[in-house]
Amino acid sequence: MKTAFVTGASAGFGKAICRQLIAEGYRVIGGARRMDKLMQLGQELGEHFIPLALDVSDKASLDKAIGQINQASLSIDVLVNNAGLALGIERAQQCDPQNWERMIATNITGLALITQRILPRMVEANSGLIINIGSIAGTYPYPGGNVYGASKAFVKQFSLNLRADLAGTRVRVSNIEPGLCSGTDFSVVRLNGNMEAVEALYKDVEAIRPEDIANTVSWIARQPEHLNINSIEIMPVAQSSAALNVVRNL
Repeated sequence: MKTAFVTGASAGFGKAICRQLIAEGYRVIGGARRMDKLMQLGQELGEHFIPLALDVSDKASLDKAIGQINQASLSIDVLVNNAGLALGIERAQQCDPQNWERMIATNITGLALITQRILPRMVEANSGLIINIGSIAGTYPYPGGNVYGASKAFVKQFSLNLRADLAGTRVRVSNIEPGLCSGTDFSVVRLNGNMEAVEALYKDVEAIRPEDIANTVSWIARQPEHLNINSIEIMPVAQSSAALNVVRNL
């Protein structure tokens, strides 16, 4: 039985990815901060789901979680770096710097350190797949995107640089870059629980769903081992890139 390790597993994309991989016969380690949510998911998914307390932004939590995986002699076949967040939509000159620090700690430092701890065993086994969950925000700038977008640009380039480092091995790396998504806690967190603003964002829009990203993870994982899917950019049909902004009478 293959083993997958999914971070940010308690809700949204992570929860849907866990469901999908369990249905396909994987043993899944689901890491997240909210153990109550993980335990509920475990009751749904059964014995092949392993809940794991993990805050990727906290090095002590990360070290403990990796230690528990190693003690259980679990070899990771698929790592899904899903944990991440956006905080605030303010312009850079108006933002809360603590929000920037938290996004960097989670989206950049946490993702990189988890990868570094799992990667050596994959290289030793000459097998494995890392799937990073990036964002179109790493490609398309927009007002209020500042550090969030920059963190996802890091994920894009980190994924490509990992491929360069892994040349000569059979370890694969992919980056999934979703656009506008509903059915997750992403916008609730970003907008600080302002449900009126969240509902306005998704009003009359058929956005990407968590199941769409889970299906994409599944498809990548099913590809033959001689193929590497470098990146997949996904937008709902309702979303497209806009023309460059021009400010008149500045």
